Amino acid sequence: MRSITHMNVPIARTSLLECEIQSVMEPLRSGWLVQGPKVREFEDKWSAFTGAKHSIAVTSCTTGLHLSLAALGLQPDDEVIVPAFTWISTANVVEHLGAKVVFCDIDLDTFNLDVQQLASLVTSKTKAILPVHLFGMAADMEPINAFAKQHELWVVEDAACGFGSRYHEQHVGTLGNMGVFSFHPRKAITTGEGGMITTQDDELAARLRRLRDHGAAMSDLQRHLGAKPYLLADHPDAGYNQRMTDFQAALGSAQMDRASDIIQERQRLALRYDEAFFKLPWLRTPVHRAGYDHGYQSYPCLFLPENINLEAVPRINERRNAWMDKLQNAGISTRPATHAVHMLTFYRHKYKLNPRDFPSAYAANDCSISLPLFHGMTTEEQDYVIEQVLESAI
Repeated sequence: MRSITHMNVPIARTSLLECEIQSVMEPLRSGWLVQGPKVREFEDKWSAFTGAKHSIAVTSCTTGLHLSLAALGLQPDDEVIVPAFTWISTANVVEHLGAKVVFCDIDLDTFNLDVQQLASLVTSKTKAILPVHLFGMAADMEPINAFAKQHELWVVEDAACGFGSRYHEQHVGTLGNMGVFSFHPRKAITTGEGGMITTQDDELAARLRRLRDHGAAMSDLQRHLGAKPYLLADHPDAGYNQRMTDFQAALGSAQMDRASDIIQERQRLALRYDEAFFKLPWLRTPVHRAGYDHGYQSYPCLFLPENINLEAVPRINERRNAWMDKLQNAGISTRPATHAVHMLTFYRHKYKLNPRDFPSAYAANDCSISLPLFHGMTTEEQDYVIEQVLESAI
């Protein structure tokens, strides 16, 4: 590989076509700005791509998770099993409904929930499991669903990172009671902020549509297109205002026209990293498993200058941080893959937790590193990252 002069490579960057940028002008010119025809168009395209019977656009993945648990009837003092290594909002939505978060440790190979630990966590108060398809790697849904069925638990998939991710040929978000996706700028499809709930259940879909729109039995668009647009809708539920705007939906809908290309690009970039780094004993790249299609929302690795155990984690963390500093000084932005929620102040204090209570999540928190990977990343940018990683061999 030829030597490349100093570059600046971000951890992620939004890349939009001019037609996608222009797409937001149509709703702005039409005057229909909130949850109108463009939202419906986006929802239809999302269903067609994922195979979901129903897609319901909302303001964020976080509000989508909140709506999903509310629609299922989660009550204060109920318990919900959540992976200890995930973005904090997976746990926060449980707290917002007054329920109790029960953390489950992860499989350090996949960064996803360790199915083997579920049996020890269930009580008479457990109502749901929130498996996370972290970084685009599907959680092992077959045993999770079997366990949930055995214990009569709901399954709400946190598919924030799951666009393009499949589990035995089925798109994530269609495997549990509901799935919820994110359109944050670090995701493959972005609307700035925004989310999408998917479900195969007609009754749940109807309730979700009411709850996102103040509890209204009929949306403004339905009323406008109906025979009596001047009559206001009934409100069977005390709902929320979690409606997506039409200009957000227009942007998302335009990107869906090249959804497969966006995913294939991410997979191609990940493969180039895999091929460049497979001989490095100190860097474990994302795992590959038969029956899983990785969507590569990001490229999370484990930094392994020595074998990971509880005593080694602080030493590895110190060396990882020094390596991240070195890459930053070379113009390459990196991140820990995500955080261990049980180590964050709110949850650590409320539930009186210690980092070592969930050892794999603790190790992932302190020993993981995500390298730049994003739609529109140039070959030159990726070559530079590869060159700097190989030159900094431990």
